[in-house]
Amino acid sequence: MHAATAAGFLLATLLLTACASGPAPIQLSDLTPNALLRAEPLTGPDNPAPLDDIDLLHLNPEMRAFLETNVYSRINRMKLDELLAAIISNGTFGLEFDDITRTAEETFNRRLGNCLSFTSMFVAMARQVGLNASYQEVDVPPEWTSEGGVFVLSRHVNVRVDLGRHGTQVVDFNIENFRASYDRKVVSDRRASAHYYNNVGVERMQAGQIIAAVRFFRKAIDRDYEFAPTWNNLGTLYSQSGHPVYAEAAYLQALEANPREFVAMSNLVRLYEQQGRPEQAARYRRQAMLYRVRNPYYRYQLAREAFFARDFDTAIDHLEYAIDKKENEDTFYFLMGLSYLQKGDESTARQWLEKAEQVAEDDEVQRKYHSKLEMLLSAQK
Repeated sequence: MHAATAAGFLLATLLLTACASGPAPIQLSDLTPNALLRAEPLTGPDNPAPLDDIDLLHLNPEMRAFLETNVYSRINRMKLDELLAAIISNGTFGLEFDDITRTAEETFNRRLGNCLSFTSMFVAMARQVGLNASYQEVDVPPEWTSEGGVFVLSRHVNVRVDLGRHGTQVVDFNIENFRASYDRKVVSDRRASAHYYNNVGVERMQAGQIIAAVRFFRKAIDRDYEFAPTWNNLGTLYSQSGHPVYAEAAYLQALEANPREFVAMSNLVRLYEQQGRPEQAARYRRQAMLYRVRNPYYRYQLAREAFFARDFDTAIDHLEYAIDKKENEDTFYFLMGLSYLQKGDESTARQWLEKAEQVAEDDEVQRKYHSKLEMLLSAQK
């Protein structure tokens, strides 16, 4: 995708009279990562016990029986096909999606889960039948909104199955939002468990279960200390609970773990604005904007906005940058073709639309582009 001390008090001697002051204001420099994880402002002096390890990939007897019934080939390629067919068939299993993160066993028992839940279940079952299955992080394009400077980031995980000389296959349980052009990388089971604990921590936070959220965030960081999303979410928990200095320290720790953690930058901007600290807010706003303008998908969004505003030259400028940064995204080429078409440059439009068709890896998408190409260009005659 981690014991408490009593609050310190200052003692002052004044005119031979000893009196205790209130708690010393916490300073940012006092908040080490360990202090953030102790989370005393959130849990109180009674430090909650750490979570027991949760076996994300445990298979119960029912799961093993399911595999024995439905996967019987000795050839890996066929094993994969049999496993996929058994899982996606309503007659044998059936899938229903919700927003809850579950272990492999819980997902199998409930037939419910989110993409991480079904990914864990599939990894566990695939390995049980001898397939070389790994977790994969996928860089799903961020969704940028201008409302209040809010940034929405999807963090997606799917499965990579190594079939040896037959290549690899991606199994994705959120296929509507997955494209082969997205960057992805294999991650360890330990990183996958950090995703799990982090997700559950967010679910507990959203339910107002502060201590439970802290315990899950601690466990996520124990699994992967450099997992920036959890530090950021811990900061959000502090912020929502009225501890801005702790929140600031957690957001900064997220950036220490990953200097490109855009959500932490955005959260720092909002925090500093609320505190009346314009210089600090401006610093991270600049960093956030620099991150955005370098992101090809953000430039693609700007190109779409310019296109619908009929500012086709600006759209083309943004698309040139996006394509230079990411050459295998067919949607960039398609919008470029449409932009030139609207400018009346049919020859250049045809080149870009043909390129979109070539780059698209999905047959259905290719057919869509080909049909659109012929329809739009014939309309210009």
